[in-house]
Amino acid sequence: MRFPWFILVAGAMLCTTGQAAELSQGRYLASTCANCHGTDGHSVGSVASLAGQSSESILTKLAEYQDGKRPATIMHQIAKGYTEEQMKLIAEFFAAQK
Repeated sequence: MRFPWFILVAGAMLCTTGQAAELSQGRYLASTCANCHGTDGHSVGSVASLAGQSSESILTKLAEYQDGKRPATIMHQIAKGYTEEQMKLIAEFFAAQK
């Protein structure tokens, strides 16, 4: 018995849809970052741009803000409002930006 091709296509579509949904969720969560870090993480001011930074780097910084290990004026309060999964989605979104 051969494996039906449409099952492979449907599986590939689900993977792509899941990845798109995660990126969309990350975009939604990261939208509040635009106030300081610019649209899609492209800062035009003195605040650091997040676009293109590695997700690991962003996650490390967010964790340091949450723990109070990294000095901040407001980021320590903002970071405390996110779960680990939400921070991962945000970091992946910014890492995917050019």
